[in-house]
Amino acid sequence: MERKASIRRTTKETDIQVTLDLDGTGKASVHTGIGFFDHMLSGFAKHGLFDLEAEVKGDLEVDSHHTIEDTGIVLGQAILDAAGNKAGIKRYGHVIIPMDETLALCAVDLSGRPFLKFDAKFASERLGGFHTEMVREFFYAVSYSAMMNIHLRILDGENDHHKAEALFKSFGKALDMATQAEPRIQEAWTTKGSL
Repeated sequence: MERKASIRRTTKETDIQVTLDLDGTGKASVHTGIGFFDHMLSGFAKHGLFDLEAEVKGDLEVDSHHTIEDTGIVLGQAILDAAGNKAGIKRYGHVIIPMDETLALCAVDLSGRPFLKFDAKFASERLGGFHTEMVREFFYAVSYSAMMNIHLRILDGENDHHKAEALFKSFGKALDMATQAEPRIQEAWTTKGSL
């Protein structure tokens, strides 16, 4: 069964097309107009072993907010669509990854209940054309549109580039774990009967 989704969302502020294959090999073709954001999304795909295509046009003459937040919305919708009814998957994923001096934790639950717990602080206002406050906004948008629970925390670190990158990579790895097959069950992993 193919676990792939293609979502397009167009507003007065952004025009976004995202294609996500949960059973990919980590190939990414990402064009958002924000170099650092392209780098983060490519890291998410590579370390999650997802194939990701993202073509994003946003009102960058205003700032990066709409482009990044709306990409999170569309990526979340693609995750939700590609995961389908979540039958026979692990549902939960978690990882702690180091990146030089930084240590990042991510835990996810494809629960059907959106929630974000985010504990990371940045000293810099920007990383290239990417406003660091948008790291949280991106993951908030993903959590709500994917109907998933995401916990992200920087356990240690100094360099803001490393912190942001470790969060995106850890999210990819945790989501990969959560979407993997659990051969002992055929239904969604819940006592409720469905997620």
